[in-house]
Amino acid sequence: MGSFKSSVFFLVLYLLEGALSNSLIQLNNNGYEGIVIAIDPNVPEDETLIQHIKDMVTQASPYLFQATEKRFYFKNVAILIPEKWKTKPEYVRPKLETYKNADVLVAEPNPAGNDEPYTEQMGNCGEKGERIHFTPDFLAGKKSDIYGPQERVFVHEWAHLRWGVYDEYNNDKKFYLFNGRREAVRCSTGITGKYRVQHCQGGSCIPKPCKIDTATGLYKEGCEFLPSRDQTEKASIMFSPSIGSVVEFCTEKNHNKEAPNAQNEKCNLRSTWEVIKDSEDFKKTTPMTTQPPAPTFSLLQIGQRIVCLVLDKSGSMSNGDRLKRLNQAGKLFLLQIVEQGSWVGMVTFDSAAQVQSELVQINSAAERDALTKSLPTVASGGTSICSGLRSAFAVIRKKFSTDGSEIVLLTDGEDNTISSCFNEVKQSGAVIHTVALGPSAAKELEELSQMTGGMRTYASDQAQNNGLIDAFGALSSGNGAASQRAIQLESRGLTLQNNQWMNGTVLVDSTVGNDTLFLITWTTKHPQILLHDPSGKKQDGFVVDTNTKMAYLQIPGTAKVGTWSYSLQASSQTLTLTVTSRASSATLPPITVTSKMNKDTGKFPSPMAVYAKIHQGSSPILRATVTAVIESVNGKTVTLELLDNGAGADATKDDGIYSRYFTAYDTNGRYSMKVWALGGINAARQRVTPQQNGAMYMPGWIENGEIKWNPPRPEISKNDLQGNQVCFSRTSSGGSFVASGVPQAPIPDLFPPCQITDLKAKIHGDKFINLTWTAPGDDYDHGRAHKYIIRVSASILDLRDKFNESLQVNTSDLFPKEANSKEVFVFTPENIPFENGTDLFIAVQAVDKSNLKSEISNIVGVALFIPPQTPPEIPTPSPPCPDINVNSTIPGLHILKIMWKWLGELQLSVALG
Repeated sequence: MGSFKSSVFFLVLYLLEGALSNSLIQLNNNGYEGIVIAIDPNVPEDETLIQHIKDMVTQASPYLFQATEKRFYFKNVAILIPEKWKTKPEYVRPKLETYKNADVLVAEPNPAGNDEPYTEQMGNCGEKGERIHFTPDFLAGKKSDIYGPQERVFVHEWAHLRWGVYDEYNNDKKFYLFNGRREAVRCSTGITGKYRVQHCQGGSCIPKPCKIDTATGLYKEGCEFLPSRDQTEKASIMFSPSIGSVVEFCTEKNHNKEAPNAQNEKCNLRSTWEVIKDSEDFKKTTPMTTQPPAPTFSLLQIGQRIVCLVLDKSGSMSNGDRLKRLNQAGKLFLLQIVEQGSWVGMVTFDSAAQVQSELVQINSAAERDALTKSLPTVASGGTSICSGLRSAFAVIRKKFSTDGSEIVLLTDGEDNTISSCFNEVKQSGAVIHTVALGPSAAKELEELSQMTGGMRTYASDQAQNNGLIDAFGALSSGNGAASQRAIQLESRGLTLQNNQWMNGTVLVDSTVGNDTLFLITWTTKHPQILLHDPSGKKQDGFVVDTNTKMAYLQIPGTAKVGTWSYSLQASSQTLTLTVTSRASSATLPPITVTSKMNKDTGKFPSPMAVYAKIHQGSSPILRATVTAVIESVNGKTVTLELLDNGAGADATKDDGIYSRYFTAYDTNGRYSMKVWALGGINAARQRVTPQQNGAMYMPGWIENGEIKWNPPRPEISKNDLQGNQVCFSRTSSGGSFVASGVPQAPIPDLFPPCQITDLKAKIHGDKFINLTWTAPGDDYDHGRAHKYIIRVSASILDLRDKFNESLQVNTSDLFPKEANSKEVFVFTPENIPFENGTDLFIAVQAVDKSNLKSEISNIVGVALFIPPQTPPEIPTPSPPCPDINVNSTIPGLHILKIMWKWLGELQLSVALG
């Protein structure tokens, strides 16, 4: 039986490997199925919006088909319609489709007027993105002159989402020098246009030729490249699909490798088509020989939440207070997490299943309390997971279809018959969230979550890590409005000795405060509990449950904004504190933290990446202190500081996504991850997001030789970039992942420094080159590298493809700093001609103490520009004045006499005054 279990386990690893998001998209015979486009609950009801979505996808499909050389098309799409919109016979209940796994979100612009389409991308080049964002006005075609037709922009964003390519323009650096010429950042260079600046005065504007900055040789600020409407160039969609002739991606043949854009920086100078050809989608398809069918659509309307808890009460649940901890976590879910109006049932199982509660709609505290009394109190028997699942399906079907329902499955035991119900699970249309408790939980649990789009979590037997409560606390609805979802503010635990105190504070910010709950658990004896609100008032009234070993306090109304302080005292036992709340307003978006790993499985020595997204609505929260805690099945924890610095694992600086590599594997098996986020004096909400990965804002066009300007892009002021200060605290469960291939201790050093991705270069004077970058570490972005290798070349491709043969810069006085520090290095090119008009390309490689080398950095170019010397102006001598006789009769001389007399009188009057 052991060999069967192992083979199933590795089958699961194979199925899960590489998963980055919960998307339901499948590629089937060249057609993309399972695309989910969700209309945000806050979008006002407008049936024409549904038709706009259909039109966009229908027209995008043949454009995608042509652009990918007849390989891909859109086959079917589900449109998620908000619950508050009117019901219609053609609207059906979703199955696995939720807002959480939506591929496209249609939402109102934030801030107002910002209709920029964009795609969230957390990962590296070639890795799938997270989600595409559109606004109703964009879909209605009101912005097509600026961004391009909706169907073309959809294909542009799809390439971001599905294939992990990047934009081929650059709003921050629109021009560059190459071969002594000024060029617009674009792909391909065959796109023609004019360089113009709009000069406005007195309410009217006229276009003027751009002026050249004599210090850099580039065009001065305000200059724009305006493409001609009438083009013949076919590439590239990732530059601007708004150009009518553009129907292809840039290929290796026409790719502009010298342009300083995100595609070149992140994808090692490869063209977008080269990256697409490397994708799994491309590798498993061949071009079609017939035209594809038009896409089909299903209209799905969100309904009431239906949840059934399926809880293990087998004999092993009596180990290590597991049953008590299950009751604590279950009560948190039932009393606080599950939303009002939801339907909840409960099934327990050992060798067989028992229905503890049929579906009950939660309308008041009475239903919540009654459900808590159904939680299991005695553990005995074996483990039959399929019995529990089948019983849950039966409970749900007594009132509803299982389509779109949710099952929360918790187990601590193994079950070699679990695969027998996989087909029933797939056919049920239910979403299954799995909670693996302890080191022996069934290895196949992850497959249940994977096949249904549910969450996967793991909780160890280390009570102080609060893993089980965190797992249940993360189970808020994937479809409800943000104002209705429970938000975890705090999750802490500590083992105390000799009447020690566990002290701390919780920040309640203005975006939360409704339905706030403080929950304390213990392992042996009720502790002393002191809780004070921001005014210093002591909070009494905790409800104490001695059987479950927990106490909780519900704050009436809206909790006071500010710092709440707590002190818990105990001896020889473990205490935990959990604080949850909800949004303070239905119209003010709360600050939210969502966390995840980049994959569901990690194979040593490949690193994992940890991500935490911190936003308020669509506005990123910057400069927060973000910490991830990763716990292995051995109970060992590793703490990582996550950063939003655009280096290492972090793809984009200041986008509100904080990232870090994880390399500290200590064993095979499950790992859990959670994030603490704290906003203090330095944290701020950025009101306007800088350049996203999305379609270019076209400044204007050349039409029939005339210049036609589009409305100017909304400006980003310094105040917008600095944002408003925000103080907050949040905790987020990032689920779990499974590690394999980890050798026994001592674990060898097989982790090189991470790639430098933010190398920048500037020329000072006519010979000094100034380099800056963020330091990598000894192991990816941890520790300190041993040395740097810097090489230069006059050929960008030689530097990429023959880095070790390129000219090396002397770095004997350059010593690497700690990871994530700022590095600065100034050098003078030697043994290479560096004259006016010379292009020089530079890259850096980091080496660790084991002589493991990083990938070469992004390649940067500098062009030496020496402005022509302007000859000094030689003053032109004035012609000599003739001698003038005051009494002369020269015509007009009498006028001069009058003027001289008047000036004399004026000087006298001024002197006397």
